Amino acid sequence: MNTDAFLKDYLSDYRPYKTYWNYEDGCVLIGCIDLYLATGDEAYRDFVMRYLNTYVAEDGTIPNYETGKFNIDSINCGKALFFAWTQTKEEKWQRAIAFHMERLRQHPRCACGNFWHKQNYPNQIWLDGLYMAQPFYMAYEKLFDKYAHVQDITDQFRNVRRFLYQPEKGLSYHAFDEARIQPWCNRETGCSPNFWLRSMGWYLMALIDCIDLSNEQLFEHYKALVDIFRESILGIMRYQEPRTGLFYQVIDRGDVKDNYLETSGSAMVAYALLKGVRLGVLDPETYAEEGKRVYRSLEANKLHTDGEGRLHLGDICAVAGLGPGEKRDGSVAYYLSEPRVDDDSKGVGPFMMARSEYLLATKAE
Repeated sequence: MNTDAFLKDYLSDYRPYKTYWNYEDGCVLIGCIDLYLATGDEAYRDFVMRYLNTYVAEDGTIPNYETGKFNIDSINCGKALFFAWTQTKEEKWQRAIAFHMERLRQHPRCACGNFWHKQNYPNQIWLDGLYMAQPFYMAYEKLFDKYAHVQDITDQFRNVRRFLYQPEKGLSYHAFDEARIQPWCNRETGCSPNFWLRSMGWYLMALIDCIDLSNEQLFEHYKALVDIFRESILGIMRYQEPRTGLFYQVIDRGDVKDNYLETSGSAMVAYALLKGVRLGVLDPETYAEEGKRVYRSLEANKLHTDGEGRLHLGDICAVAGLGPGEKRDGSVAYYLSEPRVDDDSKGVGPFMMARSEYLLATKAE
């Protein structure tokens, strides 16, 4: 299976996911950055720099950033700016980073302190949002703020552990409505009703990326993130499908007809496992081979060839969310009703990230 050829073809044909600054493109940019750092292949670096130079103005603003929507997803693409800045030291990139940090400072928050998911999802915490914002926030703190606001970052993860974690299942729910008024939420707990794989994947990647950007000298903050990460890994590994090692779209409902082994979330778990081992926060004897197994299974089971001989990455959930209003009720049937597609950036980007960790792991052997 020529995975490198698939990725190069994918990037050569890539078109921005949306007309505005978006998290989907950010996933591909981060995947490229990780692969460049793992392989030294300049093609990945060049893709990132071309993209950023197209959309970031010389004064560091992003003209197609939808500032008025207060969408936490929009921060994700900004993570690539740290790479551009470290590569070039051009002031443009530092200004663009500051532009994103100002967006976070202005972002609405729940009463508990966490960022809203977006303006039309008020008072809601989604696991997705932890990945979109917190690693950017931690990178800013590390490089420019001497970790002055690390407590805020740690508290937001602790709130997720407090409000969204289900200890009997060992999993975290997709979302939490602090106001407890959304049609999809449990009126007592505020939580959505099910465990969606990609949302858990976002959460695991948020944790391990923040751990990577943190350090042990931060003591209780570092320990809090590591403890939540280890607990979350232990929980999700209970639901690994035995034959392939992959994970179901609705994580704990492998018994349901039409549930399927979903690609993007499985790639995120592979990334989290392999990076967790590399950073020394997961036991290599327990998790190293499992991380490599999940990645290899994605290559073996989810890459397929079309009639013209081109490779595609399949079984990616196109999209899933909750609301607004009566839409998207968070039921098992809802998550299984969303289309399964090929080559979506929300799957290919994390697959690239997982591949980078796999290459680092096998290179170290």
